[in-house]
Amino acid sequence: MSGDRYKQKHLPPSPSAPLERPEPGDVAQIQAVHYSGPLPHPSLLAKYNELIPNGAERIMAMAERQSAHRESLEKRVVNGNVANQTRGSYFAFILALVSILCGVFLIHEGKSGEGLAAIITSVGGLVSVFFYSKREQRKERVEKAAALQSRRSQ
Repeated sequence: MSGDRYKQKHLPPSPSAPLERPEPGDVAQIQAVHYSGPLPHPSLLAKYNELIPNGAERIMAMAERQSAHRESLEKRVVNGNVANQTRGSYFAFILALVSILCGVFLIHEGKSGEGLAAIITSVGGLVSVFFYSKREQRKERVEKAAALQSRRSQ
């Protein structure tokens, strides 16, 4: 029976309960604080020390470990992308070289039309990839500049 009394005493008011109207002249103040980042607000960080021994120090160490972990992952991704691009360039060079050498061999064997076609298509492929990549880089620079400009204007 005592549990029922507890539930009845500590229930929040029902939504249909009438709200108290403020009196004329009453003042209400609302304050909102927004803090963004990997660490709590400095005032909250100080309170952690009161609740947990070395709480602020432990939170700082956790944030430092997380930051180091994220940086190491980003470094691995960047290094992997660079290695993939380098490897791709080497393979493209070898493929183009083999194609050109095959074209030269065909010309030497008297099949000048086929040899010339092999040389022109391999060189044309290299040139088209070069111009395509330059155009994409230029487009990316323009997009980044526009994004940077919009951030500055805000």
